[in-house]
Amino acid sequence: MAEFKTKPLLKWAGGKRQLLPKLIEYMPDVYNRYYEPFLGGGALLFALQPKEAFVNDLNSELINMYTVVKKNPDLLIKELRKHLENHSRDYFYNIRNLDRTDDFISLSNVTKAARTIYLNHTCFNGLYRVNSKGYFNTPLGRYKNPNILDVDNICNVNKYLNSSEVNLFNYDYKMLLKKVKQGDFVYLDPPYDPISKTESFTGYTIVGFSRADQIKLKEECDKLHKKGAFFMVSNSNTAFIQDLYKDYKIIVIPARRCINSKVDKRKNSSEVIIINY
Repeated sequence: MAEFKTKPLLKWAGGKRQLLPKLIEYMPDVYNRYYEPFLGGGALLFALQPKEAFVNDLNSELINMYTVVKKNPDLLIKELRKHLENHSRDYFYNIRNLDRTDDFISLSNVTKAARTIYLNHTCFNGLYRVNSKGYFNTPLGRYKNPNILDVDNICNVNKYLNSSEVNLFNYDYKMLLKKVKQGDFVYLDPPYDPISKTESFTGYTIVGFSRADQIKLKEECDKLHKKGAFFMVSNSNTAFIQDLYKDYKIIVIPARRCINSKVDKRKNSSEVIIINY
């Protein structure tokens, strides 16, 4: 049972808040350590609040944000309050364009973390997206009262991260998986296999995620299985994914795709949960 009342700090493409009941339903009853190589918004992590967790994401700004919440919440709240007080169209684009300047690398980790949260809660559809140069390029969203500063949630996430042994990494996911041992649980939520050519979204980092990468991920799952670890994979319900994981248990669940900028075009579709136990 979760000790602290937490929720994801960011809106994240592929976030799992709506699917949490199903994910929790199909988890193993008992496991040792918790691993999540594609952390993103961390919905499952914050719902479970495991006492020993190893979590990772290739997005360095994301991991920096979690690290700052863990180590410097008061300074982060102070910085976010400035964003809240100054928020406007021009201010948004000034903050967004900081990563295009030579000074960006010298900004403090707190300043960068506050920027990440501010942009996420004010940009169009809450979509974290970077272009080929690594620049954040989502435009301003149409929000009357964006939730820029949620003091209670920042404090509660801070309490969880410090009350448990939560280890944060900014690796290629395969490096984290080398740490997994028998009896550990691994939740893998990679960029999804697109259900159509127009629905692919892997813009969280400069590096994309192709079908060749999906195959490599499945091979890593095979290694986990041989180690005696438990794994759970989330992905699209495509023929490619169904065939790729045909040797494992596949559960099809209904889901609502929320990446499209127009609410009426967000499709009801299905996803899969793949488990080896």
